[in-house]
Amino acid sequence: MNKLILPFVFVLIASVLVSYKADDSAIDGKAFAKHIKVLASDAFEGRKPFSPGEAKTIEYLKTEFEKLGLKPGNGKSYFQDVPMVDIASTPAGPLIMKGKDGEISLNYLTDYVAATRRVQDQVKIENSEMVFAGYGIVAPEYGWNDYAGLDVKGKTVVVLVNDPGIVDDKLFKGNTMTYYGRWTYKFEEAARQGATGVLIVHDTGPASYGWSVVRSGWSKSKLYLQAEDDNRSRAAMEGWMTLESAKKLFKLAGVSPDIMHKASQEGFKPVPLNVKTSLVINNTFKKSISHNVIALLPGTSRANEYVFYTAHWDHLGKGEPINGDSIYNGAADDASGTAALMEIATAFTKLKKKPARSIVFLVVTAEEQGLLGSEYYCTHPVFPLDKTIADINMDVLQPFGRTKDVIVVGKGQSDLDDYIEAAAKKQDRFTRGEPNPSGGWYFRSDHFNFAKVGVPSLYIENGVISRQHGEDWGKQQKEEFNLYRYHMPTDEYNDKWDLSGIVEDMKLLYEVGYRVGNESTYPGWKSGSEFKAARDKMLKK
Repeated sequence: MNKLILPFVFVLIASVLVSYKADDSAIDGKAFAKHIKVLASDAFEGRKPFSPGEAKTIEYLKTEFEKLGLKPGNGKSYFQDVPMVDIASTPAGPLIMKGKDGEISLNYLTDYVAATRRVQDQVKIENSEMVFAGYGIVAPEYGWNDYAGLDVKGKTVVVLVNDPGIVDDKLFKGNTMTYYGRWTYKFEEAARQGATGVLIVHDTGPASYGWSVVRSGWSKSKLYLQAEDDNRSRAAMEGWMTLESAKKLFKLAGVSPDIMHKASQEGFKPVPLNVKTSLVINNTFKKSISHNVIALLPGTSRANEYVFYTAHWDHLGKGEPINGDSIYNGAADDASGTAALMEIATAFTKLKKKPARSIVFLVVTAEEQGLLGSEYYCTHPVFPLDKTIADINMDVLQPFGRTKDVIVVGKGQSDLDDYIEAAAKKQDRFTRGEPNPSGGWYFRSDHFNFAKVGVPSLYIENGVISRQHGEDWGKQQKEEFNLYRYHMPTDEYNDKWDLSGIVEDMKLLYEVGYRVGNESTYPGWKSGSEFKAARDKMLKK
C-alpha cells in the first residue's frame, strides 16, 4: 500500500470505529431498578402465563414501550398471540413397579414426578414393560444409537440425564453438553421411538441442579404449545425419578447399578428390566392464548434488517409453599433480564442518531415451560429470519457487583463472541466460556430457539471474579443462588442489591447491539458450529 495513503486509511478506520461507540450514559441502573421492583413484586404473582400476573405483566410492558415512543412490533399490536394449553397432571397415587421378586412403590414428588402432554382427562399406564435405554440418544453423527434393535412400543424407557461425554471426554463433545443431553430431547426421542412412558434418572452433577428444582417445576400445572393432534404423538407419561429410586429399580430388576456407568461405553445395548410399571394420571386442562410482547425501534438506512434483544417475562407463578411463601417472584429469573431489556431500550430511544438497522425488543412468554414463547416466535416470525441479523438474550442477571470476567455461554459458537470480547476489553474485562459446560446452558434460554433456526445468538452470564471480593467469593454467590433461590420463592428483589455489575453488563450488550445495528456485514456462525448449516442455507435463498 502507498505509504502516503496510510494516514488517511487509519483516520477512516478510526472514524468508523468511533461511529460504533454509542453513548451509554443513559445506562445507570435507575430504569432497571424501577422495572424489576414492579415485575418481581408480589402483586404480579410470579408472572405465570394465563394467570392474573400475565395480564398485569404484558400490560405493564406495553405501557412502558409506549412511553418510550417505541412502535408496536407486530403490525399495529405490541402483542403476538401464543396458543398454549395449560395441563395440570396429578398422578392418582404412587408409581408402582413390579418384578418377579417383589415390587416397589415410589412417592410422588419425593421419589418421582410424572405428567402427560396429552390433552385428555386421564391416561393409564398399565403393566408397561420397563427397559433401560442408556442416555436415550440417537445421534448418527456420533455413531450412537441407544435404541438400536429395540422396539419400545408400549414400554416405559428409563434414561440418564446429560450425554456420554459427561463420563468419557472422548465421546460427543466431552464435558460440553450437546443438545442430545437435554431432557427435552430425551422426551422427544422417546416419543419418536413410540414409547408409552419415559423416566429420566436425576443426578445432581450431570443435571447441574438439585431434585428440588425438578420437584418445584413439576409440582404445578405445565404449559405446552397447542398441537393439532392434542399431543397424542408424545409418550403418554413423561417424568423423572431420583437416583436412589433408580437404584431401587435396578436392584428389583436384578441389575447392577454399574449399568449406568456402562451406558457411556461405546457399543452399549439397552437392557430389559423384567419389571412392569403402572400409573394413572388425571388431568385438568385449559386451552388459552398467552402473549409475546414486541416493540420496534425502526432503523434509518437499513430498516428491513433487524437486531433482536430478548428476555422472558414469565416465571413460575404460585406453587408449593416454602417457609410459608408460595409466590415464586423470579426476580433474577428473569425480571432482571426484562428490566435490563427495558433499560437498554431506553438508551436506544435517547440516541440522537438512531441505528441503521431496526432494533427489536422481544419479551417472550413461557420460557420456564420449555422456551415456548421464543419457539413460537421462531416458527411464526414477525420479521424475516434471513433479515434477522442477531439475537442478544438476557436471562438471570445477578447483583454480585463488578467482575473482571464475562461468561459467554456457548463460547466459540458465533462471531458475536468477538463483539462481546471487544466491548469487554474497553471495560478492562475478559471473556471466557461457562465454567460448567456440561450443564448445557446454551440450550436453556430463549436465544437457543433463534440459534436452532440459524440466527447468530449471544447469551452471557455475569462473571465470578469479583473486583471487590475475588473469585472464590463470586463462585460462592452463584452456588448459593442455585441452591437457595433458583426457582424458589426466595428469588426476590432487595433494595440492597449491588447493581454495579449489572450496569456494566447492560452497557456491554448495548454496545454489541449498537455495533451490529450500524454495520452492513452479517455476523455468522464459526466453523464447526452445529447451527452454521441452517444459516448458510437460509442466506443462500
